[in-house]
Amino acid sequence: MPTRNTPWPAGTPCWIDYGASDVDAARDFYGRLLGWEYTGGEPEYGGYLNATRDGEPAAGLGPLMNPADSPGWTTYFATDDAAATCARIREAGGTVVVEPMEVGPMGTMVIAADPQGNAFGLWQSGEHTGYRVFNEPGSLVWSEVAADDPAAAKEFYAAVFGFTYEDVPGAEGYQTFTLGDHPLGGVGGTQPGAAKGWTACFAVGSTDDTVAAVEAAGGKVTMAPMDTEYGRLAVVDDPWGAPFSVMQVPGDMPVPGS
Repeated sequence: MPTRNTPWPAGTPCWIDYGASDVDAARDFYGRLLGWEYTGGEPEYGGYLNATRDGEPAAGLGPLMNPADSPGWTTYFATDDAAATCARIREAGGTVVVEPMEVGPMGTMVIAADPQGNAFGLWQSGEHTGYRVFNEPGSLVWSEVAADDPAAAKEFYAAVFGFTYEDVPGAEGYQTFTLGDHPLGGVGGTQPGAAKGWTACFAVGSTDDTVAAVEAAGGKVTMAPMDTEYGRLAVVDDPWGAPFSVMQVPGDMPVPGS
């Protein structure tokens, strides 16, 4: 099981969390779907939960910060200096929605948006270094953004995080973003009826079984399971309309940020 217990390199997707309108229902749905157990939930942290897989942190779950927002997943990028990264976000035309905020001894969080309005977060780790299990069933395996203007999005994230990009053959302009030699996620254009912005892809033992479980729980399939060179992929909405994807991955999937 790939694990990491030290801070992720700056610019690496290092954490994901879910803002729920019904925390108990979301906890049950994702727990059953991805095999998660939970720790945390203390009042001083707003009832925020850490979802674990085999005892290792995989994701977070808590009440929506703004009850008027729709439930959904947020992707966080590691930073060694939240204030400096916020300055780069503003210089590149983005917006800082939540200024650097210390979360006790755990670390410092930021919520921001790129110039096209796609939200993302920053995490400067303290005691909490981000997800510690990855590329295994029930954990994050890929992060990507669907942007109205992919070229502008790539320019923004390169300015903020130093990303470089590589073409994916036959993927109609979709590119991976990298730091050094390791692909960390992808950037592509928006598609009719598909999710916009940052979405998370979770590794699963069986894509088809997971999709069936999503539908049985009241979610829906927005892209039926299909085989790709990276694994069997599907895109779904949870019962509250939040998009995410699932992929049955081969054992030699590259490790992000290693």
